[in-house]
Amino acid sequence: MGRSAVDVRRVEGSLREPFIELWVAHRIESGTTPEAARRLAADGTLNAALDRSDICAFIAHVDGVPAGYVVVADSTRSPLVDAPCVSISMLHVLPDYRRGGVATALLATTARYADRVGAGHVASLVPAHDREANRFFARIGFAPETIRRVTAVATLQRRLTGQGASRRPVAEVLQRRRDLRARSRSVTTRVAG
Repeated sequence: MGRSAVDVRRVEGSLREPFIELWVAHRIESGTTPEAARRLAADGTLNAALDRSDICAFIAHVDGVPAGYVVVADSTRSPLVDAPCVSISMLHVLPDYRRGGVATALLATTARYADRVGAGHVASLVPAHDREANRFFARIGFAPETIRRVTAVATLQRRLTGQGASRRPVAEVLQRRRDLRARSRSVTTRVAG
């Protein structure tokens, strides 16, 4: 038995609702609670993103049933990039439709979109722990370019100043004590006077 035909279309008008449902399913599969995923979908952020001129989403259907989506960001107009590039922000295929050509069809549409907007490259962030996704992207020609590392803001600030959370330089501790003494003297003077 052959593969079913995959129909990929840009997310517009009546395709927004099935796209949002796929997005919710993706969030739930990624560990978000169903309630939180639906709340995020209902707050209007997705629709606002779809209305942006630099964001484009495509949805894939197999036999008329939504099966996956890709969201791409067009950075060809950014002065901060060396070469015009389209970045894949999200790519998701429902588990029942994986290994059926859905991701390939979505990426083929992404390549045509990149060509249309004048981008010479397509980039994608692939989770380091997702071996299947990394193999898929490597098999179709994506090469590793960078490693993206993430940290909490507080951790970064603490590490940049060279301090642990409980270790403060002596000068800072002494200045803090002086400030506290000065404040307590001014309060005592106001109360006594």
